[in-house]
Amino acid sequence: MTVIDPDLTAAAAVTETAHGIVETCTRHLAAAGDPDAHQVVTYDLAHAAAAVETGRAMLTYGAKGDLEARIACAFVADAVAELAPKLFGREAQWGIEPGALDGTRDFVAAYRAPEFLAALADTAGPRHLDSDFEMVQDTFRRFATEKIAPVAEHIHRENADIPEDLIEGLAEMGGFGLSVPVEYDGFSEGGESEYIGMVVATEELSKASLGAGGSLITRPEILTRALLAGGTEAQKAHWLPKLASAEVMAAVAVTEPDYGSDVAGVKCTATPTEGGWLLNGVKTWCTFGARADVLMLLARTNPDKSLTHKGLSMFVVPKPRGEGHGFAFAQEAGADGGAPGGGKMEGRAIDTIGYRGMHSYEIALEDWFVAADNQVGGDDGLGKGFYYQMAGFENGRLQTAARAVGVMQAAYEDAHQYALDRVVFGQPIAEYQLTRAKLGRMVVLIQAGRQFGYEVARLMAEGRGQLEASMVKAYVCKAAEWVTREAMQIHGGFGYAEEYPVSRYFVDARVLSIFEGADETLCLKVIARRMMDNAKS
Repeated sequence: MTVIDPDLTAAAAVTETAHGIVETCTRHLAAAGDPDAHQVVTYDLAHAAAAVETGRAMLTYGAKGDLEARIACAFVADAVAELAPKLFGREAQWGIEPGALDGTRDFVAAYRAPEFLAALADTAGPRHLDSDFEMVQDTFRRFATEKIAPVAEHIHRENADIPEDLIEGLAEMGGFGLSVPVEYDGFSEGGESEYIGMVVATEELSKASLGAGGSLITRPEILTRALLAGGTEAQKAHWLPKLASAEVMAAVAVTEPDYGSDVAGVKCTATPTEGGWLLNGVKTWCTFGARADVLMLLARTNPDKSLTHKGLSMFVVPKPRGEGHGFAFAQEAGADGGAPGGGKMEGRAIDTIGYRGMHSYEIALEDWFVAADNQVGGDDGLGKGFYYQMAGFENGRLQTAARAVGVMQAAYEDAHQYALDRVVFGQPIAEYQLTRAKLGRMVVLIQAGRQFGYEVARLMAEGRGQLEASMVKAYVCKAAEWVTREAMQIHGGFGYAEEYPVSRYFVDARVLSIFEGADETLCLKVIARRMMDNAKS
């Protein structure tokens, strides 16, 4: 059958139909009151909205060439096809009439056709980066290929620590200073280059290894953003150059055993003492907590819990470096800027099925002293820790989306090559329509996630894009689960064997919808709520 030509005009019309449904449902739920009373529809709405905004980014991409237009049409058709079952039988809950998508049927049939997808199986399409960003891509790709990829499987299978030479190499390349302003010895001059450069670098590092590559630069990024949002000039001048050079590596200590995404319930306390504060409590899922030199820690400085998040402050907490799968430290009198002595910090490693190398910890603090100068923002920062944390995490969501794209790209490339090499029933499996349609959909989802990420980076460079950053994280991380699963499936039995990296991609991808904001919380409490607030205003 002849594959039809792309039609971006029709794609734009279909995208607007889907956008209209999203807007109608948003107004409907906003008028209904508490969105928690309609969580299933609200969750589906958030993902539908993310897909629509991704589709809009793909329309811009599609205008750059024939292959790009084909990928864009295929994505829009796929997004609408994913929206349809969310509506079927629930039209009243969405506030729409039955058949609201009927006008899109011909477009979806044409551009979701197996032969149309199969024709896209062999190329992911150009990225359309300018020369500066291509240089960034080439530099980090070379490092990832030569340094990270050869040790990625060992780190994963042995749950080993990340080699110090990887940290040193990334530091020499400026990987930890991408968001640190040049006046603090970093490489950021502000604007679009800062954000897109970070996205491009993260994708290339994550393609080699999620745990030992892309995620290494995330924690310094989060602390950098938090310090830029609320740190005093003295704090920025002290910490940012150290973060940029990797003299200081950071971990994030926000989540607690009873409080994950519900940060307002944090119990860890910071009590005033001579010269600083005493920290008491337990933090969990503190990734890289042993090797880190400092913890970016959120603690309750006002015991009045009715203040919820307004009673929280942020601290940069120095600690010794640890190795292996657990640690225990004791403070000596006079250490850490005047510690009274007797403070304890103990870390228990949490074994995970994937995302290995950095290790995640449950960390217990008992009278751990932190100097007054390390409370972010000083007196003006008291009670504002939640907001500083959010400033760090918003960009972290965009970075997580870039990590997902890197993992998906690795999975697609391995699956495509395996399909070319593997002969079943007398021919390579790459020649079967089902395999090619799967590979074609991978191409579409990967490029869509990548291009939406670039668009969000541009928005954030302008001081906008906070909602879109949550959307791209939600959409792309779910897509990564499908891409890595199908890449594993194409490998057949060998996909289940640890000797093939595709099994690592699959277990690594599964964490993406959990960390940096669990998917359900991100959709219900961030994306949908902001959409409804906008609808009301």
